[in-house]
Amino acid sequence: MEFLKVKIDEYIATISFNRPPANALSTAVLKELTSLLETLESNDAVRVLVIHGEGRFFSAGADIKEFTTISSGEEFSNLARKGQTLFERMERFPKPIIASIHGAALGGGLELAMACHFRLVSEKAKLGLPELQLGLIPGFAGTARLPRYVGIAKAAQMLWTSDPISGVEAVQYGLANQAFPEEKLHEETMEIAKKIAQKSPLGIKATIELLNSMKNEQYDATVNREAVLFGEMFVSEDGQEGISAFIDKRQPTFKGK
Repeated sequence: MEFLKVKIDEYIATISFNRPPANALSTAVLKELTSLLETLESNDAVRVLVIHGEGRFFSAGADIKEFTTISSGEEFSNLARKGQTLFERMERFPKPIIASIHGAALGGGLELAMACHFRLVSEKAKLGLPELQLGLIPGFAGTARLPRYVGIAKAAQMLWTSDPISGVEAVQYGLANQAFPEEKLHEETMEIAKKIAQKSPLGIKATIELLNSMKNEQYDATVNREAVLFGEMFVSEDGQEGISAFIDKRQPTFKGK
């Protein structure tokens, strides 16, 4: 694999994003992750998955430059649906997936982390969904998952301001389980993963199924509508202005069109 590294030890598969400088989630990265999940699901030597990023970030988001190669709103909506399908697969994956977050998990990076079964963070990590800063909206089920963890009001503030929260705040809001000093994050993550790996795989699989059964039709409808609006935002003047401003490293000027 070009962008992912995997190490298996003591029933734990540690998956590392390795796409400097920001571990952006390009289509190629998501395809590699999809393929890797297929392999690990049938591997009896793996009972727990830990996902983290190499370098300075967990993942700073989607590959915005890749957006410039997309020509239609329908194609953009299809990109959202592919990401949604992968992240739903992760949330329903029969083996626990833990996100170990340092640096930043922003945009698509946070959406991926929210698709993991739970999140452990460094105290100074930054977590957020800044898509509105680009004249866009989250497209990988971020608008459906974030309110489940932090509540509608806090999700609204995070979305509308584009301001990230710290790892400590993420624990306070229910987005992450525990926060650790960055130098201890990996060690603490692995200790928790080892405890889980000692449990019966059948029992773990059963509880994952039951936890997912708490979703409802409203969740599915929100995710489906998100993909449609994701495409509409992309072809809007504001969406194109936001992407151009990001590429040009300037502040966007939105006109509401």
